Amino acid sequence: MEGIQLSVKQVGVGNNISIIKVGGYIDTTTSAELEHSLEQLLESNNTRIIIDLKNVDYISSAGWGIFISEIKGIRERNGDLKLVGMIPDVYEVFELLEFHYILKAFETIDEAIIDFDKDMGKPSPFPAPPEKETVSKKEKSPVVSERTDNNDLQQSSLDKMMTGDAQDKSVEDKIKQLVIENPENGSIKIMKELNTAKYGNVKLSWFQIVKYLKKMDLNSKKKRVDYFKANAFKK
Repeated sequence: MEGIQLSVKQVGVGNNISIIKVGGYIDTTTSAELEHSLEQLLESNNTRIIIDLKNVDYISSAGWGIFISEIKGIRERNGDLKLVGMIPDVYEVFELLEFHYILKAFETIDEAIIDFDKDMGKPSPFPAPPEKETVSKKEKSPVVSERTDNNDLQQSSLDKMMTGDAQDKSVEDKIKQLVIENPENGSIKIMKELNTAKYGNVKLSWFQIVKYLKKMDLNSKKKRVDYFKANAFKK
C-alpha cells in the first residue's frame, strides 16, 4: 500500500465549502494527517466540509473514527461533513458499520454541494423553465394544431414516465427477490447478481444500487434480514 495524499480547496459562493481530496489509504499510520487537515479547517471556522474519497482504496477503523468523532462538533457549529465518491469496497464497510445513519454519502462533489445548498435553504441552482409566450389577440392561432401537438407531447411524456416507472418497478422487484434469496448480500453482490442472465442482465452502477436500496428502505443488513423474515415464507 502507498501512503496518503491530501489536498484542500475551497468552492461554493464565497468559497464557503471546503473539499479535502484524499488518495491512498487511511489507517493508524496515515489518519493523523487527515485529522490535522480537518482541525486546521475547523480552527479557521470552515465547517462545511466534503471529503473526496474516490482515490481511497482502504479505510481502517482509525480512519472511520476520525469522521465519527468530528461530526458532532461540526454539526454543533451549524456545519456538516459529507463523504463523496467511495469505491464499492469502501462503501461496503461504510454500510456494514451502519455509518450511513450518521454521515451522508454522495456519488459526486456536485451532489454534495447541492445538498449543502438545501441545508442552507438556498434555491435550486438549476434554472426555471422559460415562460410561455402569450399570443396576441390580433394574431391568428392554429388552435386545432396546437391542441393536437400538445396532446401528442403529453402522451409522449406520459409514455416515457410509465416506461420509467415500469423499469424502476422491475428493478425493485428483482432486488426484493435477491434479498429474499440471500438477505446478507450487500450492494456489490446485488449489483453483480442483477447483471446475470437470471435477472435479465440489468446493468446498474454500484451507486445506483445504493440509491435503490435507500429508496426501498433496504439499505442495511438488518433491514434486509427483517424484509426476508417478513416475506420469504409468504405464499
